[in-house]
Amino acid sequence: MEFPLGKDVVFVSLKDLLISEFNLEPDSISLEKRIDEDLQLDSLDMVDLVVSLKDSINGEIDPALFKNACTVQDLVDLVSPIWKLA
Repeated sequence: MEFPLGKDVVFVSLKDLLISEFNLEPDSISLEKRIDEDLQLDSLDMVDLVVSLKDSINGEIDPALFKNACTVQDLVDLVSPIWKLA
């Protein structure tokens, strides 16, 4: 049986992924931070993020969903329903 993770757990996991993949400072990542302006991640970085997420999530990801994500909160909202604990 699979259980979706809570948004707080998803945020912590996503934050850890952003830190390890993009060498971001932990204090620079919060829910309201803008992906492009605050975190300095571009569209190629988002592709890398989707690939990394596929390795972490027990589910499929539609990369097209990420094109409208503007904030870290948007990312958490996108992956929360599909990031599951097996």
